[in-house]
Amino acid sequence: LNSALVPLLSARRMFPTFQVKIFGMDPMADYMLLMDFVPVDDKRYRQVTFCLPYAFHSSSWLVAGKADPATPGRVHYHPDSPAKGAQWMKQIVSFDKLKLTNNLLDDNGHIILNSMHRYQPRFHVVYVDPRKDSEKYAEENFKTFVFEETRFTAVTAYQNHRITQLKIASNPFAKGFRDCDPED
Repeated sequence: LNSALVPLLSARRMFPTFQVKIFGMDPMADYMLLMDFVPVDDKRYRQVTFCLPYAFHSSSWLVAGKADPATPGRVHYHPDSPAKGAQWMKQIVSFDKLKLTNNLLDDNGHIILNSMHRYQPRFHVVYVDPRKDSEKYAEENFKTFVFEETRFTAVTAYQNHRITQLKIASNPFAKGFRDCDPED
């Protein structure tokens, strides 16, 4: 699956939004949910589009060189963190406030990504341990989940007009890009 997300100097919400259904928590215990993004490899990519005779356009990602220096590793805490396990388990948890940028000077806490690089989102569940010596149990209190199908290439503009139209039609935050109906 070749997925692309657009982080720009002005941060943008991640779309599609990462959503997860959680189960198996202690309903009365406190948990924090967070996400981070790690590079998939040490390469920079470019998208090449092929125009085949009597056929549709086809494109693929090709390695364009060595990766740029790594961006500052940042973590996005779900805004409801910490919360009881019962709250997290009662509905789908959405990271719809998470924003991406390629601005290395960002001071708003957004996730910074290098354009044309591949990333793997990671989802973390942290048990808020009430014990005074909880740091001794950090490894068992911290669980990381990786869903390989969420990998994507960060871009500053979609390279395929069909993807652009699909994202605009599906993204609730892209209202300004949709055609206006004169009857409205």
